[in-house]
Amino acid sequence: MNGIHFLLTYQCTLECDHCFLYCSPRSEGTFSLSQIKSVLQEAKKMGVEWIYYEGGEPFLYYPLLKEAVSTASRMGFKVGIVTNSYFAHSEEDAVLWLKPLVVAGLDDLNVSNDEFHFGDQEQTTADILAAAARILGLEPIEICIEAPAASLTAAEGGKGEPVVGGSTRFQGRAADLLTEGLPRRPWEEFNTCPYEELVTPERVHVDSFGNVHICQGISAGNMWEKPLAELMESYRAEEHPICGPLVRNGPAGLARELGIQPEPEYVDACHLCYSIRRRVLDTYPGVLEPRQVYGTDNRQQKA
Repeated sequence: MNGIHFLLTYQCTLECDHCFLYCSPRSEGTFSLSQIKSVLQEAKKMGVEWIYYEGGEPFLYYPLLKEAVSTASRMGFKVGIVTNSYFAHSEEDAVLWLKPLVVAGLDDLNVSNDEFHFGDQEQTTADILAAAARILGLEPIEICIEAPAASLTAAEGGKGEPVVGGSTRFQGRAADLLTEGLPRRPWEEFNTCPYEELVTPERVHVDSFGNVHICQGISAGNMWEKPLAELMESYRAEEHPICGPLVRNGPAGLARELGIQPEPEYVDACHLCYSIRRRVLDTYPGVLEPRQVYGTDNRQQKA
């Protein structure tokens, strides 16, 4: 495993239609510094190289973020941050926010910069933050999620077949808000998981509730109940109640093995998989967690 991605908080300044974690200003779940240090110690045992702090929006908890970056850097990790740049109203201000993090050991900066976040603005806070990062010696990476759109692909006879373009994954809020009007395919066709390496994951996302996400909303276990290094050492995809069926026969296999009758058609594999999982939340507590990434109540997750 090469990376641990901290969902430092599920809280966010925005409530984007494409968010696969259902983040919003009202979302719950933020790491404490002691929790972060505990996970970093486990990551060290595992030989992890990269630590990323993301969310939600990690800059909402700036003092915690700064200390988390510093701690990870001192322990020998490479450190990255993912942000929506809400605070970068001027280049001078952006440098003010970034410089302490660079001094603390920040190696990589990923900035969301797309229509979901900024509409048709000519200059965005992401552009400003990117310029500030370059002043400080960082080369930022832009994350640009394209909105889904229907188009035609060539087929025999020249008639074409409808396909969905864009880079949106249809889980979380995107599954509820962005699938209408898009072409769909029979659910039986989605017999592979095209996006996640479920058998030997190179990275996992962790949250303050203790969930270790193999894919967002699919937990390998709880790291507050079993140390992360031990948990991942014992993880076997084929024995996992959700990952096992996905590895064997994709979302269609998941539906069959769980005895779920899906709707006739779905936009893509994520859309089918997410829809199935949301129907069995009560059957797999501790596995399909936290409930808020499925757009349902999360109060039972509170410590």
